[in-house]
Amino acid sequence: MQTRSHTGTPTSLRVGRWAFVALAAALLASGVIGGLLRAGVAVPVPDDSAWPGRAVSAHAFLMICAFMGTVIAIERAVAVKERLAFAAPAASALAGVLMLAGMPAAAAWLAVGASLAFIAVNTIVVARQRAAHTALLLAGAAAWLIGNLLHALGNRPAMVVPWWFSFLVLTIAAERLEMTRLMRRRPGAGVALYACLGLVLAGSAAFAWSPVWGGRLYGLSLAGLAAWLVCFDVARRTVATDGLSRYMAVSLLLGYAWLAVSGLAWMATSAGIAARDAALHALGLGFIFSMMLGHAPVILPALARVKLRFGRFFYIPLAVLHLSLAVRLFLGPNDLRMLSAGAIGNAAAIGVFALTVAGAAVAWRLKHSPSSRTHDAISAPH
Repeated sequence: MQTRSHTGTPTSLRVGRWAFVALAAALLASGVIGGLLRAGVAVPVPDDSAWPGRAVSAHAFLMICAFMGTVIAIERAVAVKERLAFAAPAASALAGVLMLAGMPAAAAWLAVGASLAFIAVNTIVVARQRAAHTALLLAGAAAWLIGNLLHALGNRPAMVVPWWFSFLVLTIAAERLEMTRLMRRRPGAGVALYACLGLVLAGSAAFAWSPVWGGRLYGLSLAGLAAWLVCFDVARRTVATDGLSRYMAVSLLLGYAWLAVSGLAWMATSAGIAARDAALHALGLGFIFSMMLGHAPVILPALARVKLRFGRFFYIPLAVLHLSLAVRLFLGPNDLRMLSAGAIGNAAAIGVFALTVAGAAVAWRLKHSPSSRTHDAISAPH
């Protein structure tokens, strides 16, 4: 007989969910350490261990496939409510572990398996709800599969990374489209969005035959998508509200600004200008992680079954992320100390956000504890 927790959730399911969260956090930490080492930061790691070097070489794989892929796949598995759907996040998380363990080929092919399972899950989503945003989710899953296949077959990172980023960009665009699907838009707005996203995929494919044209198309698509989101996303309206809605809107709008910077940097890189770090990290940190920080107070309670008490303290890691990224990308190219300082700030923002979430969870439990409710009842006027 299966035991149940006080919330009514089967204990085994709760344990499995927390195991996923812990493993994803460990993979994120490994990816962050790899990124710091790549930026020249002297991270205190064991001298006799090989995993830090592997974290450096597999930084993109750990951050995008192992961490982000696992988190997104968990979110989708929870949504479809099918046990087999957890095969995708299990495979992507294990791929990260194998990569750190020094088995890159096995990790790469396991990531292919994870993306295949993820496509199957998204096919179920589309079958249940035929809509533009679910079709985009499936397209994003397909982009992840293409990137993973190219990686497993030994292609250059310049061909692989755009597909991995396309997976995340299409997933975010789909989620924003779902959130704003009831808004009235100008005629042609939908066509413009699909044109930008189609150009994202075309640019990803173009890197195989011409890095120059691939960079131009990819950068143009990202800049166009940023403009579309600024014009048509609901964040432009909710930023004038307060509380959690305003925090999310600020996170989104800052992310859209960095998305535009990334688009310009991809185009600059294709023209021979040394802007690759800006192209990658304005997109990966400025856009994607800003989206994560903005959506986390809503998504985490659904995934981990932990309720959070929102407060202004959530703005602290958000500010640290964007200020440190500005230091890294605008001052770092000509000053290695600024590059390292920016990278340290990027890592600190992620750490501070984790502490913020933990503190928000404790604050909610304290506020809603039986003793707190009793005190409120005694203090209430009769």
